[in-house]
Amino acid sequence: MKKVLFINQEIAPYVPNSEMAIPGRELPKAIYDLGNEIRTFMPKWGTVNERRNQLHEVIRLSGMNLIINDTDHPLIIKVASIPSSRVQVYFIDNSDFFSRRSMATDEKGTAYADNGERAIFYARGVLETVKKLRWTPDIILCQGWISAVIPFYLKKAYNEEPCFADCKVITCLYRNDIKGKLNEHFQEFVEFEEAKKEMLEGYKKVFDYNELLKMSIDYSDGIIESGEGVSQELLEYAESKNIPLLRYSGEDGLGNAYNDFYSSL
Repeated sequence: MKKVLFINQEIAPYVPNSEMAIPGRELPKAIYDLGNEIRTFMPKWGTVNERRNQLHEVIRLSGMNLIINDTDHPLIIKVASIPSSRVQVYFIDNSDFFSRRSMATDEKGTAYADNGERAIFYARGVLETVKKLRWTPDIILCQGWISAVIPFYLKKAYNEEPCFADCKVITCLYRNDIKGKLNEHFQEFVEFEEAKKEMLEGYKKVFDYNELLKMSIDYSDGIIESGEGVSQELLEYAESKNIPLLRYSGEDGLGNAYNDFYSSL
């Protein structure tokens, strides 16, 4: 049995069905049904209907302030269970970054200028909450751009935390779903504890989707091609790093394929 932490961007039915949202729902259940222990996280996007989906705040996990760019941002944790399954989802919420806002773009299709800070907040929010849960994952699976800071933090800022010391982190690659550039100060804002901005000098100064995922790849123990239309540049980049790579072969048998890949790391 393994303990698997799913750090998702999208999970159905909390967001509409998509290439990410469906496996976001089905994969944790499949891994659980194979005898593993799981925990699942997702941002509480402003489009998530709290009443319909029966979200409620977990007071004992909420209340921490995370400082990004010298500004305090309160961390709120909510929880719900996916209907007709045993999968419980923890939602990371904050009024500045998630409430009343969509995923990556506003109603006009313009990318939010602070998407980089949102990814930073989500990464730290998840990792701090897992610490509070006193849960020790063996495998951490990162889905979507919003989770792409996780591997960097795990290897540089949280590597001495007992609950993360021996875990393996996997980046799942999907087609690009975030347009435009991140804030030009992203490398400064992401600095936390021993995760220093100087460690990112090999990347472009202004991050975009590919640069963000390259950073995620560099600090991962495994890569999964999780759908069609993945950037060839990112796949070739992953191959050049000699990191174990599971190629996409369709949706059939996904749980077994992922479970076998976890065991191989």
